[in-house]
Amino acid sequence: MAEKTGVMICGHGSRDQGAVEEFGSLAHHLANRFPQYDVESGFLEFATPIIRTGLEKLRDRGAERIICVPGMLFAAGHVKNDLPSEINNFAQEHPSLDVRFGRELAIDAKLLRAAKARIEEAERRAADNVARQETLLMVVGRGTNDPDANSNVCKVARMLWEGMGFGWAEVSYSGVAYPLVDAGLAKAMKLGFRRIIVFPYFLFTGILVNRIYRWADECQTAHPDVEIIKASYLNDHADLIDCFADRVEEVLTGDNKMNCQLCKYREQIIGYEDEVGTPQVGHHHHVVGIGTDGHGAEDHGVHHGRHGHHHHGHGHGHSHGHGDRHPPHSQDEDTTS
Repeated sequence: MAEKTGVMICGHGSRDQGAVEEFGSLAHHLANRFPQYDVESGFLEFATPIIRTGLEKLRDRGAERIICVPGMLFAAGHVKNDLPSEINNFAQEHPSLDVRFGRELAIDAKLLRAAKARIEEAERRAADNVARQETLLMVVGRGTNDPDANSNVCKVARMLWEGMGFGWAEVSYSGVAYPLVDAGLAKAMKLGFRRIIVFPYFLFTGILVNRIYRWADECQTAHPDVEIIKASYLNDHADLIDCFADRVEEVLTGDNKMNCQLCKYREQIIGYEDEVGTPQVGHHHHVVGIGTDGHGAEDHGVHHGRHGHHHHGHGHGHSHGHGDRHPPHSQDEDTTS
């Protein structure tokens, strides 16, 4: 008899109810993509249901194998530490279950197509027609204390810049890493472009995306001679859903390889030499399940009970640690997205 397979979609969580609802919508899309699996979703912090609740529901409904997929773009502290800590603890408590951890969405051609579509939507909404050679693209990442994850935002920006033919591209961050969006826009204004497109490279809305848009509005008010356009984040674009589906399939086929060449927990990265091999541990227990905007969100989990199919594969194991250092010019990590 084939093993019954469950899929656990692991979100970051947010105090913003709109972000929780958008994540729930994505989870429903994935449940529809995988009718043969039992799909649940949950959050690492702030919002409910928490990840542990989803895992327990899958177990209680008879899952013998659980595929856990991070609903996050890049592998920083949450993917390398907090999620593995949650999932490993659950797996240790239930040794009869086959629990596997997938990789982050990472830099992917599908996500670049989704990003391109969001930027083009913003261009179409603009009042006038400004050539891309006269446009600066500002790609905004979340910002972490992991330089590898931060550098991925730069690569995304470069590929969109060259692929779409913009006159220039800059990168900024909503928190933790330097430069923040306000400082990035102040620098961009000195370059003389007629238009700036501010593109949050985020999955969903939330406090951080609202902060990005507020900075863009303040810059527009201060510089009325330059057109500033706010592009949408990725949200439920079809290519994003396809990328999530790929991550589930990778676990089942055994092609589940995280890129660890520049991970500060495995290699001596400049400025983070003392973090190699530090213990892997979660660090957001104090905000797990506290609710969003003063509300619980237990009804935003998704589950679709189905019969599982059997596939051969293996999960991806890591022993990453968590460091407390922040790069120069950074702020403490904002966990209220």
